[in-house]
Amino acid sequence: MPHEHRTVRSLGIERPGEPFFFHYDEGPAPDGRIRLDLLYTGLSAGTELTFMKGTNPYLHSRWDDWQGLFIPGEPSARFPVNFLGYMEAARVSDARVPGFRAGDVVGTTFGHKSGHTADAAHDLLLKLPHGLDPMLGIFVAQMGPIAANGILHADAEQFGAAVPFLGAGVEGRPVLVWGGGTVGLFCAMFARMGGASDIVVVDPSPFRQDIARAMGFEAMGEDDAVRHAKTLWHHKIGGRGAEYVFQTRARPDSLNRCLQALRPQGTVIDLAFYQGGMDSLRLGEEFHHNGLSIRCAQINRMPRPVAQAWDQRRLAAETIRLLQREGEAIRRHMITHVVPYDDAPGFLRHLVNDRPEFLQIVFDAT
Repeated sequence: MPHEHRTVRSLGIERPGEPFFFHYDEGPAPDGRIRLDLLYTGLSAGTELTFMKGTNPYLHSRWDDWQGLFIPGEPSARFPVNFLGYMEAARVSDARVPGFRAGDVVGTTFGHKSGHTADAAHDLLLKLPHGLDPMLGIFVAQMGPIAANGILHADAEQFGAAVPFLGAGVEGRPVLVWGGGTVGLFCAMFARMGGASDIVVVDPSPFRQDIARAMGFEAMGEDDAVRHAKTLWHHKIGGRGAEYVFQTRARPDSLNRCLQALRPQGTVIDLAFYQGGMDSLRLGEEFHHNGLSIRCAQINRMPRPVAQAWDQRRLAAETIRLLQREGEAIRRHMITHVVPYDDAPGFLRHLVNDRPEFLQIVFDAT
């Protein structure tokens, strides 16, 4: 019942290689708060499995927000890691604020927890429109905005502060999306919604190439993508290659290939998190001779020219618009595994030990 105390379960990592359900007690929602019951939570495998493997940089260093530096030897996180995740869809069971009521379904971020008491003045809570599959709500608050922010960086490069709509920077332009995972495919869908003239999803995995084709995109491997861009995309003044490459594969060799695929003075919009460093990055070749740019797109930082007009909530609203348009295909092709929430620890062990093919994994708590 919404007004009773409850025990909340949280999927975390007890020690390297050992996922575990932690528990804590939670009281009724006070004034100004909203009690949520988990429906679905999505796994962000690229980030979360690094905690399983003990390789996440936060286990070895601390992010100093004031200085904007990582401080080595001062870990921000230690085992046990009690909370993971940031892709949730939940149902309101008790609302002590205006604008929400019991039964509303929201997209938000609170981790792989069976429930959460949200602070409406602080947490990002987006009510899902009637008729939208609640499972798609996992993409609304964080994952969709991550990809949308990549597109927004291209928009700001073309229009500065006067961005007319999300995707305006790629309208009529050919783009490559490097990486066929969830972030990459969302970038591709936002580029399509923005009117890009040609979109190619680049991934070495035949499994992910097939998913991209099922989503309506051309797909190919890295070498073929460079040849494709340099052969077919040519401009009398701008030269040969892609105007933009949206890089989502956290590998320096992939970044090298992204640079090779650009036209002169083109830009890589880089959404990847290179946790292993960049020792093999090559900036003395195409990067230098073609006058290329690499621009990091990170969800906590919107492009400076549009930061006053665009925030994560606005990007989340754009994500809902995309889901209304593309939701059926996303549900059919991108969500490759739906796993009962109770089985999540065993499934994480399976991912690390057996390395099955997957794209988006969802833990189902309904």
